Amino acid sequence: MKMKFTLLLLLICSVSFAQMPAADEVKTAKGPLKIQPLNHATLALTWNGKTIYADPYEGAKTFEGIAAPDLILITDIHGDHFDPATLEALDISHAIIVAPQAVADKMSEKLKEKLVIVNNGQTISKLDISITAIPMYNLPEAADAKHTKGRGNGYILKMGGKTVYLSGDTAGIPEMRSLKNIDIAFVCMNLPYTMDVPEAASAVLDFKPKIVYPYHYRGANGLSDTEAFKKTVNEGNKSIDVRLRNWYSKK
Repeated sequence: MKMKFTLLLLLICSVSFAQMPAADEVKTAKGPLKIQPLNHATLALTWNGKTIYADPYEGAKTFEGIAAPDLILITDIHGDHFDPATLEALDISHAIIVAPQAVADKMSEKLKEKLVIVNNGQTISKLDISITAIPMYNLPEAADAKHTKGRGNGYILKMGGKTVYLSGDTAGIPEMRSLKNIDIAFVCMNLPYTMDVPEAASAVLDFKPKIVYPYHYRGANGLSDTEAFKKTVNEGNKSIDVRLRNWYSKK
């Protein structure tokens, strides 16, 4: 009986472990930066004893096994980026929330107590991390676009000598294509909300990050073809490390 219980426990643990993609590590001047893909546009970064959540989504279960956040980045008002129920369910007692004004306008007073508003073009420093908000928007620009210029933020983070780019929901805009010296990029890729595979690959080939993760690749017609993205990018530039991870493994 004891042996059966032990085997069952091991099976449960192995299944739970399999649900979460393994964390990657990138060396920085202040120790490793751990990169944990989680769900859609949601990820966790751990660096210098601090944990960063980006766009926490779909409940506290998404973050099982991950330390409570010290910093939370929110890119936009849509529910797969700004999820108040998830924020309420998490332990954010020691967290700083960084978000644009449009998100702040939709926050409860309780969440606003944690908030630092950063809009396009602004840079702040928190926890020894430089945080710059840059535009994210659809092309062609239109007042009724799903993502209008100035409402949401992409983010550029600088920590330990490394630069990380989070695209948020965007087209292959000039502000992305002109980026320089990006070490790690997270690039969205789903229609009809952001980019298709060729546009995302073209943008990446323009700004040449050392490492790129396609993320946010679930669209109206299912998942985008990340293998095609990798093939296109590496046919254009073999030196770009395209890292494919299963961002939907908990589904």
